[in-house]
Parts: sequence; structure tokens; C-alpha cells
Amino acid sequence: MANYLNQPTLAANFLAAPKTTYDVVGSSIDGGRNGVGEGQSIEISGGGIVSATYEDCKIKDPEQYEYINWLGARLNGGFRFINVPIITDWFGPFPKIGKLPAPLVGGIPHSDGSLFTDGSGYSQATVWGELTSDAALNAGIINMRVYGLSRPLRWSDWFSIYHSTAKGWRAYRYWDVLSREDGDGYTDYSLAISPPLREATTSGTRVEFARPRFVAKFKQDFTLPSVVEAFFVTQQTIQFSEAF
Repeated sequence: MANYLNQPTLAANFLAAPKTTYDVVGSSIDGGRNGVGEGQSIEISGGGIVSATYEDCKIKDPEQYEYINWLGARLNGGFRFINVPIITDWFGPFPKIGKLPAPLVGGIPHSDGSLFTDGSGYSQATVWGELTSDAALNAGIINMRVYGLSRPLRWSDWFSIYHSTAKGWRAYRYWDVLSREDGDGYTDYSLAISPPLREATTSGTRVEFARPRFVAKFKQDFTLPSVVEAFFVTQQTIQFSEAF
């Protein structure tokens, strides 16, 4: 049985991809034609597969070459996994610090005001949530309470849940806000999501909006070779597909 838990996380910033693409593919099948000859689509109960592409990663430093080599060694063949972040920093529901959205804040000291010996502190998400009711496997509607929002949840946002029993990190996005109720420092939502839940999840489970992620693999027909070009600057595109 595949192990989706406790996988390493892709060093997204280190890869310096100028463009990243995220999608949910294969969510329907051809349902034949209706009485007037028009094609129909039928939704698949699993809701499709989350995919990600990191395009034209600029590989120039020795450590980046080492990292690309490790990714190929680990993931070629599509039978080992890694957690892939979805970079929503620019358009997520995050507060702005210095005119830029801030999904995470750092430099947080210990309770006595001190930092670590290297001068760094703790970091934490500015926006996060928790489920307010249990949800079954393949649930298409979830209820959650969200803290720290700079704007309401409205059109759609990516978020992720760590399913600790079997499925590990999984990414979702909502396609409809069914209800909203404002509280003191939080907002309660009922959301229609896609894809549906990959694992039954209990009330109180944390929901991440800062750098949501999903456990992924390479497709069997994709490999990541070690490439060296003149002047030691290489651009490589990396494709990921949700792991099952």
C-alpha cells in the first residue's frame, strides 16, 4: 500500500519557476447524447486529479543542480511522492504587510521575547481555518470557520487539509459559497468544493490557506533528467500529478 504521509515538501521558492500552473483534470466522462443530439458530461465521483506544473525553473547554482538530480532520482517512474505547494501568495485572502500580501509572518519570538541563536523566530500563517462539522469521504460540501481573512471567501480559493489517517496532504478549492455567518474574529462558511474530500475528516481539523499543498508524483511518461548547458544556466519544466 502506498504511503502518502510524512512526505517531504518541494522547495518551491528554491526552484525559481517564473510560471506555475495548477488544475483539476479528468473530472468528467462522456455521457453520450441527449434527445436532441447534444453531448452530455457526467461527473466522476472522485472529482478529477489535482495537477501542477512548475515551468522553466531557472537552474544555475550548484545546489539547484543537486536538488534537480535528487528530484529525478526520487520521483522518476511515478512510484515515490512529494508534497507540492500551490503558490497563492498574490491572490489569496491574506492581509498586506508593506503593500504585499503576507500568507506567513516570521520573526515571532519566544514568550520571553528572545529569538533563536541565529536571529530567526517562529513563523505562522496569517489566515487559517478549521472544520466545524464532520465530513465523509467524497463529501462535496464542508463547513469551516476561518480566521484572519482580509476579504470574504467569494469566487474561489485553494486550501489544503492534512488527512492524517491515510491520504496525507490534499488540495481543494471551493466553487460555491453556500452560506456565510460573521463572528467575533472569524467567519463561518459552508462551501461546495472540488475535488471532493479524499478522506473522512472530523470537526476541528485544521485547514491551511497559506501555501496549500498536495501529495504528488511524476506521471509515468514524465522524467526529470539531469541537464547541463553552456554557461551553467538551465531551464527545466517539472510536471506533477496528485498521488493515488
